[in-house]
Amino acid sequence: MPPAGRMLQRAAKQRTAQSPATIYDIAALAGVNASTVSRALTKPGRVSAKTQKKIEDAAAQLNYQANPFARALPTGKTNTVGLIVSDITNPAYFDVIRGAEGAASARDYTLLLAESAESAQTELLAAKRIMTTVDGIILASPRLADEQIRELAKKKPVVVINRMVEEVGCVVADVQPGVTEAVRHLATLGHESLAYVAGPDRSWMSGHRWDSIRGRCEWSGLRVRKFGPGTPTVDGGREMAAAIRESGATGIICYNDLMAIGLMQELQSAGVRIPAEFSIVGFDNIFGSDFTTPPLSTVKSPLRETGATALTLILAELAASIEPGRADDSALRAEAAKLATELVIRGSSGQHSPAAL
Repeated sequence: MPPAGRMLQRAAKQRTAQSPATIYDIAALAGVNASTVSRALTKPGRVSAKTQKKIEDAAAQLNYQANPFARALPTGKTNTVGLIVSDITNPAYFDVIRGAEGAASARDYTLLLAESAESAQTELLAAKRIMTTVDGIILASPRLADEQIRELAKKKPVVVINRMVEEVGCVVADVQPGVTEAVRHLATLGHESLAYVAGPDRSWMSGHRWDSIRGRCEWSGLRVRKFGPGTPTVDGGREMAAAIRESGATGIICYNDLMAIGLMQELQSAGVRIPAEFSIVGFDNIFGSDFTTPPLSTVKSPLRETGATALTLILAELAASIEPGRADDSALRAEAAKLATELVIRGSSGQHSPAAL
């Protein structure tokens, strides 16, 4: 290697030891202009194959990492999408996050995660904080008012999961198939009086599930009563146990699996036999729902597919906002409408025996 080349290499190594490499360091090492490096890294194919390889080799040698926020200065794009979930400790969001992350990575995007802790105020603050650093935002089970969500959507593309908001992209799995199977399952087991353990008052999905359960019970000639609102956690389910036991209902459908697990644990600690005395059905089929004794019957939601679909919709809306008329997301919305729930039968639901009470 010529002496000049060795000097450039040493200088580049000294710089990387002190601070992150820049396109100017790559240009010096590759022997090209910085503008050529910029073209090669942001729009491959704009330079010759030989020059492209020289630049890529120099970037690898310098351990160069592109800064999406610096790149956003001239382009307005960060290749980053924000995902705000209502409770990061809820396993229901694990697969939503995995689905969105997988779809983002496949398209060279990064997912930025934030949590609202079931607070509309915290959710709005988080959305405003990340607004300038992301290209779009996914709100998973948001607690914000519809108008607040529409206001956010005026600034950046927004897609909502588990909530219908007019004028905003939404991904909501059809609860009717799973609810129909669950009510029919409990009726077949001999249950005539059901209860629904509701989630948070601000949860659109909790109300949506209740409407579906109530409608199916009316059609089937079953009695049903709503309990709540409640906290969508194991403790929230425990807090409902006394009221449920005194209600006369024997078949229980809970807003989510966490509440169902808490309810079952509290009833069992009081000596109640599951499913001999009460049949319990959760919602979502989270990781660990089959770890209980007995394993929890649950209405399975397509969580991973929901996250992936929301990410894909965000990118379609982003493309349309940059170049109107370029992206048609009607096919994506049609696919999102096909997402549906289904009943998974396990040991927590069984034949109702009045003699057991």
